[in-house]
Amino acid sequence: MKLQQLRFLVAVINSGLNITAAAEALFTSQPGVSKQIRLLEDELGLKLFVRRGKRLESLTPAGEQIAARAERVLREVEHMKAMAGDLRGEQAGEIRLATTQTQARYVLPQVIDAFRRQFPDVDFHLHQGTSEQIGRMIAERQVEFALLSGRSDAFTTLVTLPIYQWDRVILVPEDHPLAAAESPDLEALARYPLVTYLFSDRPESSLMSAFTEHGLTPRIAFTARDADIIKTYVRMGLGVGVLASMAVEPDADDDLVAVDASDLFARLTTWLGFPEDLLLKRYHCNFIRLLAPHLDDGLLDDLCRRQPQADIHRRLAGVELPLLTGPAGSGRQSG
Repeated sequence: MKLQQLRFLVAVINSGLNITAAAEALFTSQPGVSKQIRLLEDELGLKLFVRRGKRLESLTPAGEQIAARAERVLREVEHMKAMAGDLRGEQAGEIRLATTQTQARYVLPQVIDAFRRQFPDVDFHLHQGTSEQIGRMIAERQVEFALLSGRSDAFTTLVTLPIYQWDRVILVPEDHPLAAAESPDLEALARYPLVTYLFSDRPESSLMSAFTEHGLTPRIAFTARDADIIKTYVRMGLGVGVLASMAVEPDADDDLVAVDASDLFARLTTWLGFPEDLLLKRYHCNFIRLLAPHLDDGLLDDLCRRQPQADIHRRLAGVELPLLTGPAGSGRQSG
C-alpha cells in the first residue's frame, strides 16, 4: 500500500466521486487515478466504490471506513512533515485565515504586518466571508484558522480562544435627530429604518434579540457584510447605521456622528478557532501571540504543546478580555 493510493482515494471522494476532476486536481491522468484505486482495492481485498459501468456511484460501507482512516493517515503524514520542519527550524510555510470584512479591514492589518516582519517567508492567505461561509471553509480544510464574532459553541470541533470584545455604535449624519441624543433608547431607535450587518436581521441575532426583549420590531432597511457599505448608505440617508465601534475611522468619518450603543446591545466577543487536530507550528503560535497578547504565555505554550482541551478552557475562564474600540471614538462621538 502506498501513500499515493490513499491520496488518490481521498482526492476522488473530495471531487464528488468524479475521477476526471480528481485527476485534474492531482495533475495526473484519469487512467492513472483509476489504476491506483484498483490496485488499492486489490491489495485490501475490498470493493471501495459502488460502480455503474465506469462511473462511481457511492462508497461501499467498507469504503467509508477505509476513507476515514485514509484521511487520518494523510493528516498524520502532514503533521510529521510539519513537526520535522519545526525541528529543523524552518521559517517558511503558510497561514490560511478566514474572517469577516470588519476583522480583515480594521483589526488584522497591524497584526499581519508585525507577523510578516517576524516571518517574511510565511505566506499569509486571508479569506473573507459570512459566518456560514467561514464555517464551510474550515470544515472543508480550505483554511486552518477562523476569526469570528458571536457564539463559538456552534463550532464544537474547534479549539476556540477569546481574542477581544467590542460594542456597537449608532451612526447617523450630523443633521439626524439622533445625532443630538446623549443616550437614545431602543424605542427611539426603532422609529427609524436601520442599516446593519448581514444576518443581523435574523431573530436569533443579538441585535434583534435586544428589540424583541422590549416588545419592539425594528425595520431593517438594508444589510451588508461590509462596514464601509453601511456607512455609504447612512450618508445617502437610507437609514440609521448600527455597526462595530472599531469601524468608525478618524478623519474619514468626521461627517458622521457615532452614538454609543453599548447600553442597548449585548457586548460581543471575537474569537479565534482552529481544528483540534491542527499541529501548531512555531509561526502559528507567534501569530496567536500577536493577535492575543493578553493571553498568558504559559497557557499558549501548553496550547502549542497540545495539552488537553478541557484544561485550556478552564484556564481561559478567568481571562479578562480587552475591549477593542479600534479607530472608533472617531467620527464625532455624541455626548
